[in-house]
Amino acid sequence: MTTSEQATHEVEIDNTNRSTTPQNDAFGTYISQHWADRVDELPAAHPAAGFAAARRAAVAAQFVGKRLVIAAGAMKQRSNDTFYQYRAHSAFAHLTGWGAESEPGAILVIEDGASTLYFRERAGRDSDEFFANPEIGEFWIGPRPSLAQVSALLDVPTAHLAEFRAEVGDITLDDAELARVTSELRLVKDDYELAEMQAAVDATAQGFTEVLAALPKASAHPRGERIVEGVFNQRARLDGNTVGYETIAASGPHACTLHWIRNDGPVREGDLLLLDAGIELDSLYTADITRTVPVSGKFTEVQRRVYNAVLEAADAARAIVRPGIRFHEVHDAAMTVIERRTREWGMLPEDDGTAYYRRYMVHGTSHHLGMDVHDCAQARREMYMDGVLEPGMVFTIEPGLYFQPDDLTVPAEYRGIGVRIEDDIVVTESGCLNLSAGIPRTADAVEAWIASAQV
Repeated sequence: MTTSEQATHEVEIDNTNRSTTPQNDAFGTYISQHWADRVDELPAAHPAAGFAAARRAAVAAQFVGKRLVIAAGAMKQRSNDTFYQYRAHSAFAHLTGWGAESEPGAILVIEDGASTLYFRERAGRDSDEFFANPEIGEFWIGPRPSLAQVSALLDVPTAHLAEFRAEVGDITLDDAELARVTSELRLVKDDYELAEMQAAVDATAQGFTEVLAALPKASAHPRGERIVEGVFNQRARLDGNTVGYETIAASGPHACTLHWIRNDGPVREGDLLLLDAGIELDSLYTADITRTVPVSGKFTEVQRRVYNAVLEAADAARAIVRPGIRFHEVHDAAMTVIERRTREWGMLPEDDGTAYYRRYMVHGTSHHLGMDVHDCAQARREMYMDGVLEPGMVFTIEPGLYFQPDDLTVPAEYRGIGVRIEDDIVVTESGCLNLSAGIPRTADAVEAWIASAQV
Protein backbone atom coordinates (compact mmCIF):
# COMPACT_ATOMS: atom_id res chain seq x y z
CA MET A 1 0.00 0.00 0.00
CA THR A 2 1.44 3.36 -1.02
CA THR A 3 1.41 6.52 1.05
CA SER A 4 -1.24 8.03 -1.23
CA GLU A 5 -3.52 5.07 -0.53
CA GLN A 6 -3.43 6.00 3.14
CA ALA A 7 -4.46 9.60 2.48
CA THR A 8 -7.92 10.92 3.21
CA HIS A 9 -8.25 12.39 -0.32
CA GLU A 10 -7.26 10.71 -3.59
CA VAL A 11 -5.46 13.86 -4.77
CA GLU A 12 -3.47 16.47 -2.92
CA ILE A 13 -5.32 19.71 -2.30
CA ASP A 14 -3.55 22.82 -3.61
CA ASN A 15 -4.51 25.94 -1.66
CA THR A 16 -1.78 28.24 -2.97
CA ASN A 17 -4.28 30.53 -4.69
CA ARG A 18 -6.66 30.80 -1.76
CA SER A 19 -6.53 33.17 1.15
CA THR A 20 -5.13 31.66 4.31
CA THR A 21 -5.62 32.29 8.00
CA PRO A 22 -2.78 33.91 9.95
CA GLN A 23 0.06 31.60 10.88
CA ASN A 24 1.93 33.67 13.48
CA ASP A 25 2.30 32.58 17.10
CA ALA A 26 0.02 35.29 18.47
CA PHE A 27 -2.89 34.21 16.33
CA GLY A 28 -2.21 30.55 17.04
CA THR A 29 -2.33 31.19 20.76
CA TYR A 30 -5.45 33.32 20.50
CA ILE A 31 -7.51 30.89 18.41
CA SER A 32 -6.58 27.89 20.55
CA GLN A 33 -7.89 29.45 23.76
CA HIS A 34 -11.22 30.39 25.34
CA TRP A 35 -13.26 27.44 24.12
CA ALA A 36 -15.84 25.72 26.28
CA ASP A 37 -14.73 22.36 27.62
CA ARG A 38 -15.42 19.56 25.20
CA VAL A 39 -17.68 16.81 26.55
CA ASP A 40 -16.36 13.57 25.13
CA GLU A 41 -18.85 11.02 26.32
CA LEU A 42 -18.32 7.52 25.05
CA PRO A 43 -21.23 6.23 22.96
CA ALA A 44 -23.00 2.94 23.49
CA ALA A 45 -21.98 0.10 21.21
CA HIS A 46 -23.50 0.23 17.74
CA PRO A 47 -26.20 -2.41 17.03
CA ALA A 48 -24.00 -3.77 14.25
CA ALA A 49 -20.88 -4.15 16.42
CA GLY A 50 -21.44 -7.76 17.46
CA PHE A 51 -22.42 -8.80 13.94
CA ALA A 52 -19.33 -7.07 12.52
CA ALA A 53 -17.11 -8.95 14.98
CA ALA A 54 -18.57 -12.25 13.78
CA ARG A 55 -17.95 -11.21 10.16
CA ARG A 56 -14.31 -10.38 10.94
CA ALA A 57 -13.87 -13.76 12.58
CA ALA A 58 -15.34 -15.48 9.52
CA VAL A 59 -12.93 -13.69 7.19
CA ALA A 60 -9.92 -14.29 9.45
CA ALA A 61 -10.70 -18.01 9.53
CA GLN A 62 -10.08 -18.16 5.78
CA PHE A 63 -6.68 -16.49 6.05
CA VAL A 64 -5.01 -18.13 9.02
CA GLY A 65 -1.55 -16.70 9.64
CA LYS A 66 -2.03 -13.78 7.26
CA ARG A 67 -2.44 -10.09 7.86
CA LEU A 68 -5.61 -8.65 6.34
CA VAL A 69 -5.78 -4.98 5.44
CA ILE A 70 -9.16 -3.52 4.46
CA ALA A 71 -9.16 0.15 3.45
CA ALA A 72 -12.17 2.45 3.72
CA GLY A 73 -10.83 4.41 0.76
CA ALA A 74 -10.13 8.08 0.17
CA MET A 75 -12.48 10.87 -0.87
CA LYS A 76 -12.96 10.94 -4.65
CA GLN A 77 -12.19 14.12 -6.55
CA ARG A 78 -15.11 15.77 -8.30
CA SER A 79 -13.27 18.74 -9.73
CA ASN A 80 -10.16 20.65 -8.68
CA ASP A 81 -10.32 20.88 -4.87
CA THR A 82 -13.89 19.67 -4.43
CA PHE A 83 -14.83 16.09 -3.67
CA TYR A 84 -17.83 13.81 -3.87
CA GLN A 85 -19.72 13.04 -0.70
CA TYR A 86 -17.69 10.38 1.04
CA ARG A 87 -18.77 6.75 1.19
CA ALA A 88 -16.57 4.03 2.67
CA HIS A 89 -15.86 0.84 0.72
CA SER A 90 -18.57 -1.72 1.37
CA ALA A 91 -16.19 -4.43 2.61
CA PHE A 92 -14.77 -2.01 5.18
CA ALA A 93 -18.23 -0.92 6.34
CA HIS A 94 -19.43 -4.52 6.52
CA LEU A 95 -16.49 -5.64 8.66
CA THR A 96 -16.55 -2.66 11.03
CA GLY A 97 -20.22 -1.64 11.23
CA TRP A 98 -19.10 1.91 10.47
CA GLY A 99 -21.48 3.35 7.89
CA ALA A 100 -22.09 6.91 6.72
CA GLU A 101 -19.93 8.39 9.50
CA SER A 102 -16.79 6.47 8.47
CA GLU A 103 -13.63 8.55 8.32
CA PRO A 104 -11.91 8.90 4.93
CA GLY A 105 -8.64 6.99 4.74
CA ALA A 106 -9.47 4.65 7.63
CA ILE A 107 -7.92 1.18 7.58
CA LEU A 108 -8.96 -2.03 9.32
CA VAL A 109 -6.24 -4.59 10.08
CA ILE A 110 -7.09 -8.17 11.08
CA GLU A 111 -4.28 -10.43 12.23
CA ASP A 112 -4.04 -13.46 14.52
CA GLY A 113 -7.70 -13.14 15.46
CA ALA A 114 -7.32 -9.50 16.59
CA SER A 115 -8.47 -6.33 14.85
CA THR A 116 -7.28 -2.71 14.92
CA LEU A 117 -8.99 0.21 13.25
CA TYR A 118 -6.69 3.04 12.16
CA PHE A 119 -7.95 6.49 11.21
CA ARG A 120 -6.89 10.10 11.29
CA GLU A 121 -8.10 11.45 14.61
CA ARG A 122 -9.51 14.94 14.89
CA ALA A 123 -7.16 17.86 15.08
CA GLY A 124 -6.96 19.25 18.61
CA ARG A 125 -7.68 22.89 19.30
CA ASP A 126 -4.04 23.34 20.25
CA SER A 127 -3.09 22.48 16.66
CA ASP A 128 -3.17 24.83 13.69
CA GLU A 129 -4.91 22.06 11.75
CA PHE A 130 -7.99 22.79 13.84
CA PHE A 131 -8.60 26.01 11.93
CA ALA A 132 -6.25 25.84 8.93
CA ASN A 133 -6.59 22.33 7.50
CA PRO A 134 -9.69 21.95 5.29
CA GLU A 135 -9.26 18.17 5.24
CA ILE A 136 -9.62 17.49 8.97
CA GLY A 137 -10.04 20.86 10.69
CA GLU A 138 -13.30 21.19 12.62
CA PHE A 139 -13.80 24.76 11.41
CA TRP A 140 -14.12 23.27 7.92
CA ILE A 141 -15.85 19.91 8.30
CA GLY A 142 -17.31 19.93 11.79
CA PRO A 143 -16.60 17.81 14.88
CA ARG A 144 -14.89 14.48 14.30
CA PRO A 145 -14.83 11.48 16.63
CA SER A 146 -11.94 10.60 18.90
CA LEU A 147 -10.18 7.24 18.82
CA ALA A 148 -11.79 6.36 22.14
CA GLN A 149 -15.29 7.21 20.92
CA VAL A 150 -14.99 5.09 17.78
CA SER A 151 -13.51 2.23 19.77
CA ALA A 152 -16.48 2.29 22.13
CA LEU A 153 -18.98 2.61 19.27
CA LEU A 154 -17.63 -0.28 17.21
CA ASP A 155 -16.13 -2.35 20.04
CA VAL A 156 -12.77 -2.60 18.29
CA PRO A 157 -9.32 -1.20 19.27
CA THR A 158 -8.35 1.97 17.44
CA ALA A 159 -5.08 3.73 16.64
CA HIS A 160 -3.98 6.83 14.78
CA LEU A 161 -3.49 6.40 11.03
CA ALA A 162 0.08 7.67 11.37
CA GLU A 163 0.92 4.52 13.34
CA PHE A 164 -0.23 2.22 10.55
CA ARG A 165 3.10 1.92 8.71
CA ALA A 166 5.20 1.48 11.81
CA GLU A 167 2.97 -1.18 13.33
CA VAL A 168 1.82 -3.07 10.23
CA GLY A 169 4.69 -2.91 7.76
CA ASP A 170 4.34 -4.55 4.36
CA ILE A 171 1.09 -6.09 3.21
CA THR A 172 1.21 -9.79 2.39
CA LEU A 173 -2.29 -10.46 1.08
CA ASP A 174 -3.55 -10.50 -2.48
CA ASP A 175 -6.28 -7.85 -2.75
CA ALA A 176 -8.34 -9.82 -5.30
CA GLU A 177 -8.49 -12.80 -2.97
CA LEU A 178 -9.71 -10.63 -0.11
CA ALA A 179 -12.27 -8.93 -2.35
CA ARG A 180 -13.64 -12.33 -3.30
CA VAL A 181 -13.90 -13.55 0.28
CA THR A 182 -15.56 -10.37 1.57
CA SER A 183 -18.00 -10.41 -1.36
CA GLU A 184 -18.96 -14.01 -0.71
CA LEU A 185 -19.36 -13.28 2.99
CA ARG A 186 -22.16 -10.86 2.11
CA LEU A 187 -24.13 -13.41 0.08
CA VAL A 188 -26.05 -14.43 3.21
CA LYS A 189 -27.32 -11.58 5.38
CA ASP A 190 -27.47 -11.72 9.18
CA ASP A 191 -30.42 -10.49 11.25
CA TYR A 192 -29.06 -6.94 11.53
CA GLU A 193 -28.66 -6.72 7.76
CA LEU A 194 -32.13 -8.05 7.05
CA ALA A 195 -33.67 -5.44 9.36
CA GLU A 196 -31.71 -2.70 7.59
CA MET A 197 -32.81 -3.98 4.19
CA GLN A 198 -36.45 -3.84 5.24
CA ALA A 199 -35.99 -0.32 6.61
CA ALA A 200 -34.39 0.79 3.33
CA VAL A 201 -37.31 -0.65 1.37
CA ASP A 202 -39.84 1.06 3.64
CA ALA A 203 -38.15 4.43 3.20
CA THR A 204 -38.05 3.89 -0.55
CA ALA A 205 -41.78 3.13 -0.56
CA GLN A 206 -42.43 6.52 1.01
CA GLY A 207 -40.30 8.19 -1.64
CA PHE A 208 -42.27 6.51 -4.42
CA THR A 209 -45.57 7.70 -2.97
CA GLU A 210 -44.23 11.26 -2.79
CA VAL A 211 -43.22 11.02 -6.45
CA LEU A 212 -46.78 10.04 -7.40
CA ALA A 213 -48.12 13.06 -5.52
CA ALA A 214 -45.74 15.25 -7.54
CA LEU A 215 -46.70 13.88 -10.98
CA PRO A 216 -48.92 16.89 -11.86
CA LYS A 217 -46.03 19.22 -11.07
CA ALA A 218 -43.67 17.04 -13.10
CA SER A 219 -46.06 17.05 -16.06
CA ALA A 220 -46.13 20.84 -16.03
CA HIS A 221 -42.36 21.20 -16.36
CA PRO A 222 -40.42 20.66 -19.62
CA ARG A 223 -37.87 18.61 -17.69
CA GLY A 224 -40.34 16.85 -15.46
CA GLU A 225 -38.06 13.85 -14.97
CA ARG A 226 -35.89 16.17 -12.87
CA ILE A 227 -38.90 16.85 -10.64
CA VAL A 228 -39.33 13.10 -10.15
CA GLU A 229 -35.64 12.65 -9.39
CA GLY A 230 -35.56 15.58 -6.98
CA VAL A 231 -38.62 14.51 -5.02
CA PHE A 232 -37.26 11.02 -4.50
CA ASN A 233 -33.74 12.19 -3.69
CA GLN A 234 -35.12 14.54 -1.05
CA ARG A 235 -36.69 11.58 0.74
CA ALA A 236 -33.37 9.71 0.47
CA ARG A 237 -31.56 12.53 2.28
CA LEU A 238 -34.27 12.83 4.92
CA ASP A 239 -34.54 9.13 5.76
CA GLY A 240 -31.08 7.91 4.85
CA ASN A 241 -27.58 8.75 3.74
CA THR A 242 -28.38 9.32 0.08
CA VAL A 243 -29.67 7.35 -2.90
CA GLY A 244 -28.18 3.89 -3.31
CA TYR A 245 -27.49 4.58 -7.00
CA GLU A 246 -28.37 7.24 -9.55
CA THR A 247 -32.14 7.46 -9.77
CA ILE A 248 -33.67 6.34 -13.06
CA ALA A 249 -36.69 8.56 -13.78
CA ALA A 250 -37.57 7.46 -17.29
CA SER A 251 -40.75 8.73 -18.87
CA GLY A 252 -42.20 7.66 -22.22
CA PRO A 253 -39.63 6.16 -24.61
CA HIS A 254 -36.83 6.92 -22.14
CA ALA A 255 -38.08 3.88 -20.22
CA CYS A 256 -36.62 1.75 -23.03
CA THR A 257 -33.11 2.94 -22.08
CA LEU A 258 -32.17 0.59 -19.26
CA HIS A 259 -29.90 2.97 -17.34
CA TRP A 260 -31.52 6.31 -18.17
CA ILE A 261 -30.06 8.68 -15.55
CA ARG A 262 -29.99 11.97 -17.46
CA ASN A 263 -33.55 12.51 -16.29
CA ASP A 264 -34.00 15.63 -18.39
CA GLY A 265 -37.11 14.75 -20.37
CA PRO A 266 -40.78 15.65 -20.07
CA VAL A 267 -43.35 13.62 -18.14
CA ARG A 268 -46.32 13.58 -20.46
CA GLU A 269 -49.92 12.60 -19.89
CA GLY A 270 -50.60 9.28 -21.58
CA ASP A 271 -47.04 8.01 -21.13
CA LEU A 272 -45.63 5.58 -18.60
CA LEU A 273 -43.06 6.60 -16.00
CA LEU A 274 -40.48 3.99 -15.04
CA LEU A 275 -38.96 4.86 -11.67
CA ASP A 276 -35.99 2.72 -10.58
CA ALA A 277 -34.70 4.05 -7.27
CA GLY A 278 -33.53 3.06 -3.82
CA ILE A 279 -32.66 4.76 -0.55
CA GLU A 280 -29.31 4.01 1.08
CA LEU A 281 -29.54 4.20 4.86
CA ASP A 282 -26.84 5.59 7.14
CA SER A 283 -25.77 1.96 7.61
CA LEU A 284 -25.10 1.94 3.81
CA TYR A 285 -27.66 -0.79 3.08
CA THR A 286 -29.79 0.09 0.07
CA ALA A 287 -33.09 -0.83 -1.49
CA ASP A 288 -33.52 -1.26 -5.26
CA ILE A 289 -37.12 -0.92 -6.40
CA THR A 290 -38.75 -0.29 -9.77
CA ARG A 291 -42.35 0.59 -10.44
CA THR A 292 -43.83 1.63 -13.77
CA VAL A 293 -46.86 3.90 -13.50
CA PRO A 294 -49.20 5.67 -15.94
CA VAL A 295 -48.65 9.42 -15.69
CA SER A 296 -52.35 10.10 -16.30
CA GLY A 297 -53.34 7.64 -13.56
CA LYS A 298 -54.79 5.03 -15.89
CA PHE A 299 -53.09 2.44 -18.12
CA THR A 300 -54.10 2.27 -21.76
CA GLU A 301 -55.14 -1.16 -23.04
CA VAL A 302 -51.74 -1.84 -24.62
CA GLN A 303 -49.81 -0.48 -21.62
CA ARG A 304 -51.79 -2.72 -19.30
CA ARG A 305 -51.17 -5.73 -21.54
CA VAL A 306 -47.41 -5.19 -21.42
CA TYR A 307 -47.50 -4.43 -17.71
CA ASN A 308 -49.41 -7.61 -16.90
CA ALA A 309 -46.95 -9.70 -18.90
CA VAL A 310 -44.04 -8.29 -16.89
CA LEU A 311 -45.94 -8.84 -13.64
CA GLU A 312 -46.62 -12.43 -14.68
CA ALA A 313 -42.91 -12.94 -15.30
CA ALA A 314 -42.01 -11.46 -11.91
CA ASP A 315 -44.55 -13.64 -10.12
CA ALA A 316 -43.36 -16.76 -11.94
CA ALA A 317 -39.78 -16.07 -10.90
CA ARG A 318 -40.67 -15.39 -7.28
CA ALA A 319 -42.84 -18.52 -7.10
CA ILE A 320 -39.85 -20.84 -7.50
CA VAL A 321 -37.58 -19.13 -4.97
CA ARG A 322 -36.65 -21.47 -2.14
CA PRO A 323 -33.49 -22.88 -0.60
CA GLY A 324 -31.76 -25.42 -2.80
CA ILE A 325 -32.44 -24.06 -6.29
CA ARG A 326 -29.76 -22.38 -8.38
CA PHE A 327 -29.71 -18.60 -8.57
CA HIS A 328 -29.92 -18.56 -12.37
CA GLU A 329 -33.16 -20.56 -12.28
CA VAL A 330 -34.95 -17.41 -11.12
CA HIS A 331 -34.01 -15.70 -14.36
CA ASP A 332 -34.99 -18.74 -16.40
CA ALA A 333 -38.50 -18.77 -14.90
CA ALA A 334 -39.06 -15.11 -15.76
CA MET A 335 -37.78 -15.50 -19.31
CA THR A 336 -40.15 -18.40 -19.98
CA VAL A 337 -43.04 -15.95 -19.56
CA ILE A 338 -41.34 -13.21 -21.58
CA GLU A 339 -40.82 -15.60 -24.49
CA ARG A 340 -44.37 -16.92 -24.38
CA ARG A 341 -45.99 -13.47 -24.33
CA THR A 342 -43.85 -11.91 -27.05
CA ARG A 343 -44.43 -14.97 -29.24
CA GLU A 344 -48.19 -14.72 -28.67
CA TRP A 345 -48.03 -11.10 -29.79
CA GLY A 346 -46.36 -12.12 -33.05
CA MET A 347 -43.04 -10.41 -32.38
CA LEU A 348 -40.67 -13.37 -32.74
CA PRO A 349 -39.30 -15.24 -35.74
CA GLU A 350 -40.00 -18.94 -36.15
CA ASP A 351 -38.67 -20.88 -33.18
CA ASP A 352 -35.25 -22.36 -34.00
CA GLY A 353 -33.88 -22.45 -30.47
CA THR A 354 -32.52 -18.89 -30.59
CA ALA A 355 -33.53 -16.61 -27.71
CA TYR A 356 -34.97 -13.91 -30.00
CA TYR A 357 -37.13 -12.64 -27.13
CA ARG A 358 -34.01 -11.29 -25.43
CA ARG A 359 -34.21 -8.40 -27.91
CA TYR A 360 -36.92 -7.02 -25.64
CA MET A 361 -35.19 -7.78 -22.32
CA VAL A 362 -31.41 -7.86 -22.60
CA HIS A 363 -30.68 -7.62 -18.86
CA GLY A 364 -30.75 -10.27 -16.17
CA THR A 365 -33.71 -10.80 -13.88
CA SER A 366 -31.87 -10.77 -10.56
CA HIS A 367 -28.80 -9.54 -8.72
CA HIS A 368 -27.77 -9.75 -5.10
CA LEU A 369 -28.49 -6.68 -3.00
CA GLY A 370 -27.09 -5.24 0.22
CA MET A 371 -24.51 -2.54 0.87
CA ASP A 372 -23.95 -2.36 -2.87
CA VAL A 373 -26.88 -2.17 -5.23
CA HIS A 374 -25.13 -4.94 -7.18
CA ASP A 375 -23.81 -6.64 -4.08
CA CYS A 376 -21.25 -9.45 -3.84
CA ALA A 377 -19.96 -8.66 -7.35
CA GLN A 378 -16.52 -10.21 -6.75
CA ALA A 379 -17.97 -13.57 -5.70
CA ARG A 380 -17.09 -16.59 -7.82
CA ARG A 381 -19.63 -17.60 -10.45
CA GLU A 382 -20.17 -20.92 -8.71
CA MET A 383 -21.16 -18.99 -5.58
CA TYR A 384 -23.26 -16.35 -7.37
CA MET A 385 -24.87 -17.10 -10.74
CA ASP A 386 -24.58 -20.87 -10.32
CA GLY A 387 -24.85 -20.71 -6.54
CA VAL A 388 -27.43 -22.57 -4.49
CA LEU A 389 -29.95 -20.34 -2.70
CA GLU A 390 -29.72 -20.23 1.10
CA PRO A 391 -31.93 -18.58 3.72
CA GLY A 392 -30.83 -15.00 4.27
CA MET A 393 -29.87 -14.26 0.68
CA VAL A 394 -31.33 -10.98 -0.61
CA PHE A 395 -31.71 -10.23 -4.29
CA THR A 396 -33.90 -8.44 -6.79
CA ILE A 397 -36.46 -9.88 -9.18
CA GLU A 398 -36.84 -7.36 -12.00
CA PRO A 399 -38.11 -8.57 -15.37
CA GLY A 400 -39.03 -6.03 -17.99
CA LEU A 401 -40.16 -5.47 -21.56
CA TYR A 402 -38.68 -2.64 -23.62
CA PHE A 403 -40.01 -1.90 -27.08
CA GLN A 404 -37.76 0.74 -28.63
CA PRO A 405 -39.61 3.52 -30.47
CA ASP A 406 -37.89 2.60 -33.76
CA ASP A 407 -38.15 -1.19 -33.48
CA LEU A 408 -39.89 -2.45 -36.60
CA THR A 409 -40.21 -6.00 -35.23
CA VAL A 410 -43.06 -4.92 -32.94
CA PRO A 411 -46.48 -3.51 -33.86
CA ALA A 412 -46.61 0.28 -33.83
CA GLU A 413 -48.87 0.47 -30.77
CA TYR A 414 -46.14 -1.18 -28.64
CA ARG A 415 -43.27 1.04 -29.73
CA GLY A 416 -41.91 3.39 -27.09
CA ILE A 417 -43.35 1.38 -24.18
CA GLY A 418 -40.94 0.28 -21.47
CA VAL A 419 -42.05 -1.56 -18.33
CA ARG A 420 -40.02 -2.94 -15.44
CA ILE A 421 -41.27 -4.24 -12.09
CA GLU A 422 -38.61 -4.83 -9.45
CA ASP A 423 -38.92 -6.18 -5.94
CA ASP A 424 -36.40 -7.05 -3.22
CA ILE A 425 -36.62 -10.66 -2.07
CA VAL A 426 -35.14 -12.50 0.93
CA VAL A 427 -34.87 -16.29 0.89
CA THR A 428 -36.50 -17.94 3.92
CA GLU A 429 -36.35 -21.49 5.27
CA SER A 430 -39.38 -22.52 3.24
CA GLY A 431 -39.51 -20.10 0.33
CA CYS A 432 -39.07 -16.35 0.18
CA LEU A 433 -40.38 -13.05 1.50
CA ASN A 434 -40.99 -10.03 -0.71
CA LEU A 435 -39.60 -7.10 1.30
CA SER A 436 -41.34 -4.68 -1.05
CA ALA A 437 -44.72 -6.39 -1.16
CA GLY A 438 -46.26 -3.32 0.43
CA ILE A 439 -45.53 -1.24 -2.66
CA PRO A 440 -48.46 -1.71 -5.08
CA ARG A 441 -47.70 -4.13 -7.91
CA THR A 442 -50.85 -5.04 -9.86
CA ALA A 443 -52.15 -2.65 -12.50
CA ASP A 444 -55.36 -1.96 -10.57
CA ALA A 445 -53.45 -1.40 -7.32
CA VAL A 446 -51.05 0.99 -9.07
CA GLU A 447 -53.94 3.06 -10.43
CA ALA A 448 -55.53 3.22 -6.97
CA TRP A 449 -52.12 4.17 -5.48
CA ILE A 450 -51.78 7.11 -7.85
CA ALA A 451 -55.30 8.31 -7.06
CA SER A 452 -54.75 8.14 -3.32
CA ALA A 453 -51.35 9.84 -3.50
CA GLN A 454 -52.82 12.82 -5.36
CA VAL A 455 -55.78 13.47 -3.06
